[in-house]
Amino acid sequence: MKKTHKKIDNALRQSLTKVCDIALEKIVGFKWLTHIANYDDFPNSLKVICIFDSNQNQTLAEEQHKHAYICDLINRALLKDNIKLPNVKGQVSFDSEERCDSQHNGNWAQRLG
Repeated sequence: MKKTHKKIDNALRQSLTKVCDIALEKIVGFKWLTHIANYDDFPNSLKVICIFDSNQNQTLAEEQHKHAYICDLINRALLKDNIKLPNVKGQVSFDSEERCDSQHNGNWAQRLG
């Protein structure tokens, strides 16, 4: 990884950790988030995946407009680091540990790969 890519990745991790901490406190069933990116095409390639404990809690969060809330948190956190996502709603997705368990035997690397 290039030095500039490491800097971007470190900034992303710090910003997204703050978002994660807020979501853990405010959203029922939210568990964690991760990101993937091709830093040669950044920020267009950035994908943020938000994980809930169950399909039911993920659906409930969507019904309560918490998905939009998380997207807004992510967007604001990244803007503080001068990272502007071209399509926040298209670059943030939602999943559940329950779904990964049933479809990929809990193997997140395979699921996200």
